[in-house]
Amino acid sequence: MKFSEAMQAVAHHGDGWQATVSEDWLQGRSAFGGLQAALALRAMRELVHPDMPLRSLQTTFVAPVPAGTVSIRAQRLREGRSATQIEASLYDGEQTLCRLVAVFGSARPSALDFQPVQLPVASETPRELRYVEGRMPAFTQHFRASWLRGDLPFSGGHQRDSVLQLSLRDEGVPDEIHVLAFADFIPPIALSMFAAPTPGSSLTWMIELLRDRYDDLGMDDWRVDAELIAARDGYTQQSVMLWGPRGEPVALSRQSMVVFG
Repeated sequence: MKFSEAMQAVAHHGDGWQATVSEDWLQGRSAFGGLQAALALRAMRELVHPDMPLRSLQTTFVAPVPAGTVSIRAQRLREGRSATQIEASLYDGEQTLCRLVAVFGSARPSALDFQPVQLPVASETPRELRYVEGRMPAFTQHFRASWLRGDLPFSGGHQRDSVLQLSLRDEGVPDEIHVLAFADFIPPIALSMFAAPTPGSSLTWMIELLRDRYDDLGMDDWRVDAELIAARDGYTQQSVMLWGPRGEPVALSRQSMVVFG
């Protein structure tokens, strides 16, 4: 199931929505976090004006989202003159699996107008991440990824920052749901410091979007700049800056994770 197909499969069911998570979108026992957030965002989008851009999304991963059918519930928390806040959750029966709060906001006049500037990457030979069934998370087969800087997962490395070039194996025009998929692709940098496969899991994820349209970016050659900020007591904090194919600043995020090693 391609990413676009998973999004199109979100449908009304009772008072909420229903979606399908296929085996090829799993990340260990649970669905890829970027897919979870994107499914919820599809539902939240129906509760806010389509022209109001997504500004930020906060996600708490409560329990694993297995393959199969997942329920989605969403509600409007507050609607102001220029900003609307929507809450959504993924459920298995009455078990909460993932909870999200999104802020949508219209543009407003401002004297401030500046954005991050992408820095060049020191010349290194890109290392492609090749999907191997049974040895890598299933969802990675939907992407083409090359490490421009940093260590590959489970390589026993020491670098605390990574730069990836990333493409999604799908057709169509990107929008905010694709931003979530690109921004959440990179594995915990901490896992690259282990020499053997070591489990890890995301706890929380916050992403802030810097554009109000993405249809001019395409699906290929996005760039992810990630840095491991801290690691202690089995918990890690990692930041990400996401760039479009021509160096456009797209989003920044911060993620809290656990590593079991």
